[in-house]
Parts: sequence; structure tokens; C-alpha cells
Amino acid sequence: MDIQGSDAWFKARMGRATASCFSDVLAKGQGLTRKKYMLKIVTERLTGKVAESFSNVHTDRGTEQEPFARMAYESSTGNLVEEVGFVPHASIMAGCSPDGLIGTDGGCEIKSVLPHIQIETIQAGGYPSGHRAQVQGCLWITGRKWFDFCSYSPDLPNNLSLYVYRVERDEDYIEALELEVMIFLREADQMYLKLFNWGK
Repeated sequence: MDIQGSDAWFKARMGRATASCFSDVLAKGQGLTRKKYMLKIVTERLTGKVAESFSNVHTDRGTEQEPFARMAYESSTGNLVEEVGFVPHASIMAGCSPDGLIGTDGGCEIKSVLPHIQIETIQAGGYPSGHRAQVQGCLWITGRKWFDFCSYSPDLPNNLSLYVYRVERDEDYIEALELEVMIFLREADQMYLKLFNWGK
């Protein structure tokens, strides 16, 4: 298994559209976001090198807290989480890195959040729309039936520190997502070929 965050994991996902950025693929109303993500993928293909990863205090906190969130989830639900690396799509340059797989049908996506975000999520119910493309993308690529969206904020009291919401497959959404990812990758292929052959 390629441990998430390892050199092997970065290389496995290099040049591919990944579920964590499927929201960028769908950001047609914000063309710059979509274009910048495409440029990143194409640049990785041209250079054969992993683009510099973005890190800030929020992503660092998430990395540090994820093992504790996973333990809290397992304790609360009784589900055993199998850690996995990068899961490539069977036929196109896409993939996902689930935070865990559960049994033969499930998985989980873990978010470590600030307390006020946790409270907002709990009060709203469901799971934040900003994570829909990633979670449904994981369901699409892994072929799983459900993913538990886990929001974790350890500074809150125990009854509020872990929020779990079961997300089922949305086949209509997945079909539309697959189409958009394929269009995106086709455009990335065209950009790559044009640049690869530039001046030849």
C-alpha cells in the first residue's frame, strides 16, 4: 500500500484527476479554478514530476488529527477502517484516496474541522455540499455502496466532537460527474499534446 502523503502515493496520482479535486473539475462558473487544476495535471505529465503540494495550518491539522478521528469513528460505530493508498480508476486517468474502506461495501471520508464548522455541520444535518464531488467520486471509483462522512473536532465536548453521516450512492450525480471528468481529461490530453509538440 502507498501510504497517503508518501512519495509513492504522490507518484501514483501524478497527472491524474483525483476525487479531492473533482470540485475543481466541476467549477465551470469559475473557469480559472478549473484551468489551474488542468495546468497542474498537464505540467506533471510534461515534467514527470509531482507538482508542489499545498500545505497550510488547516491541512497540517487534518493530517495530525486524522488517526485520532479514525479511532473515534471506530469506537463510536464499531466499524473497522482499512487504510488504503491511491485507488486508480480502471480505465481513465482518474482516481481517489479514501480515508478508509469498511468491509466490502463501505468507506469513510474524514474531515478535521474547527469547532464552529463542526457546530454548523451538526445543525445543518447531512453533509456539506462542498464535499459532495469528493465523496460521490470515491463511491464512483471504488464501486462501494456507501461512505460515512466523518467530521471531527476534538476541542468540543465528546458528544459533539464526532459527527457521522452515511452517504449513499447518487447514481444520477455519479453519471454526470463521470461525464464531466472525462470531458476534463480529454481537454487535458489535448493541451498536453499541443504543448508536447510545440515548435516541432
